[in-house]
Amino acid sequence: MSGGAEAYLAALALAALALPAAGAAVLGLWLLLRDPPSEGLVAGLARGCLVGALAATVLLAAGMGWAGVGRFVVDLGPWFGAGHDGVRLELLVDGLTVPFMGLATLLLGAVGLFSVRYLHREPGFARFFFLLLLFAAGVLLLATAGSLELLFVGWELVGVTSVLLIAFFQGRPGPAEGGLVALAAYRTCDVGLLLAAILLHHGAASTRFVDLFPGPGWTDGPAALGPGLALAVGGLLAFSAAGKSAQVPFSSWLPRAMEGPTPSSAIFYGALSVHAGAYLLLRCGPILEAAPAVAAAVVLLGGATAAHGTFVGRVQTDVKSALAYASATQVGLIFVEIGLGLPRLALAHLVGHALLRTLQLLRAPSALREHREVSALLGRRPAPAPHAELLLPPPARAWVHRLALERGFHDAALERLVAPLLGLARRLDALERRIAPPPAPAGASVESSRAREEVAP
Repeated sequence: MSGGAEAYLAALALAALALPAAGAAVLGLWLLLRDPPSEGLVAGLARGCLVGALAATVLLAAGMGWAGVGRFVVDLGPWFGAGHDGVRLELLVDGLTVPFMGLATLLLGAVGLFSVRYLHREPGFARFFFLLLLFAAGVLLLATAGSLELLFVGWELVGVTSVLLIAFFQGRPGPAEGGLVALAAYRTCDVGLLLAAILLHHGAASTRFVDLFPGPGWTDGPAALGPGLALAVGGLLAFSAAGKSAQVPFSSWLPRAMEGPTPSSAIFYGALSVHAGAYLLLRCGPILEAAPAVAAAVVLLGGATAAHGTFVGRVQTDVKSALAYASATQVGLIFVEIGLGLPRLALAHLVGHALLRTLQLLRAPSALREHREVSALLGRRPAPAPHAELLLPPPARAWVHRLALERGFHDAALERLVAPLLGLARRLDALERRIAPPPAPAGASVESSRAREEVAP
């Protein structure tokens, strides 16, 4: 590839990443320093940044095809160092990056346009678009990261915007509780990504993907890791991916995430955020090939999640929860395909599922209205299609139905697991308050001193 073509492609990759980040920075500073801007200004800024990112991605894909480039690196210089070791700011664009970038920018642009009307006159209109642009920057950084540390930055931006949008409607307790549950799942599983980066620095002396996977393409060539290191790192990455993609036993946060606005539910839990774990496993696929035990565990994890999502989703009484479990089911099948060593099939499945689920979630309110209209015209509710559970005897059918309503007692098991930790935290908090009680407010101390003076003889 010539120097001019390389500079052109690098500029397009940087533009796709920088436009949403710049829009989020401008809107965030405005919200901090001034009153919220008008809806027209916010919508214009968001529309320009997201459409610009989509155009840059399309030109990037066309330029790579025209120049015959399958993979290139954008080196932005050193990031930080410690002794002889260091981390560079480096972007990697290849056959996995470009489809995910195209999917992300296309759906973000569509959801951004949809949200302008959907959130019209909503008090948090500007805050929503700030978080949407920040999420766009995070997911594009995750897609283009050339090292595990830089991927972790995008991973965390996706996580924090996810939690804040779940809790978008701050006046109700449900969204705040749902956001805390998602935050707990994210924080627990993100430890795996951090430990994987530490192990790679100690065992492989690098977390750059071009060093770890020296093959010409993202599916070609083995990982430059020994069997033991591949087993440890692969297990940690699978653990982290399971939490981000709502796989068993971390599936319970996904239906609670539907407390957020419908557009954020569509783009996060139908399209991009819920597939971030699958993207991580696709990016690190050679590690799974070098660790067959981890690949088998990914297959079992995805299969269990697909069965759980199908089982529980059948008894949901609201459409967003049913779609949430349908998303978990399909992502579980994507995990199975990754574990079986079918990365291209998994990528095609990911793209198709993201497009379909986004459409379903955005149409959910209209679908409910159409269902009511059909029911009114028929004079009754349409009968559901018969399912396989009708083959069971009535006692077993009732037990299976209850098991599905209880979500396989999944939440109850997690509560029992977490309860001792919460009890310990409460005891430590009470002990800290006894040892070092919090200072009383200044006004309260003045009032208490006056009260003592009044009762004194």
